[in-house]
Amino acid sequence: MASGAEAKSDVVIGVLCLDTSFTKIPGHIRNRTTFDFPVAYKVVEGATAERVVSQADPRLLDPFIRAARELEAEGVAAITGACGFLVIFQRQLADAVTVPLYASSLIQLPMVHRMIRSDQKVGLLVAREPALTRRHLAAIGGADVPVCIAGMEEQPEFREVMLEGRRDELDADRLEREVLGRAEQLALDNPDMGALVIECTDLVPFAHAIQARIGVPVFDIVTLTEMVYRSLTRRPFGGHGAARCHGSGS
Repeated sequence: MASGAEAKSDVVIGVLCLDTSFTKIPGHIRNRTTFDFPVAYKVVEGATAERVVSQADPRLLDPFIRAARELEAEGVAAITGACGFLVIFQRQLADAVTVPLYASSLIQLPMVHRMIRSDQKVGLLVAREPALTRRHLAAIGGADVPVCIAGMEEQPEFREVMLEGRRDELDADRLEREVLGRAEQLALDNPDMGALVIECTDLVPFAHAIQARIGVPVFDIVTLTEMVYRSLTRRPFGGHGAARCHGSGS
């Protein structure tokens, strides 16, 4: 039997990627420095932001299934996606492989809703607000979750680089200002927002700054991937003997 360290080093997370070429900064799922464990990438040719986000193009389902099966054949232990709008294909993609597959950070939405007060909303920071439909949320059992949504589609840096692909070079400082502005406005408009889920993988590099600005729990594709990875690399707990909890609780 492999030791814990050996078993851990063998666990790789596969990532289904859109066909984009802009700079992926630390914190992005497609930047290897984001994780302290191995990841494997598979780009789906022709899967542009326009086709995935704006069109929810059903013709992309088969290419994504093929890519997921290729990652599984290469030995990955779980598979995720590099665009939250892949949530619309969650069931079909998960059914196509035998390893865990979580296509989007939005799969956390029902869980996050149950973690906060029933009179609070879950905030969603998304690439393009008009493109996020009830069908997307229903794909992960979140159609009835009370949400408030902010989209990045009108922000110049995000629109030019991520949505329209006009250039590859990213102005990270400009994008950060745009992201923080949208997150802060969402919080101001919705004082009953109890947590935030970042749909768009391109915005995750700014999660720390977002949380510092609006002061709520922030969930995204990185928090989800880290949780899945830890679930696949469990190790014995250290220490000796039993510990007792003192007080009225136990």
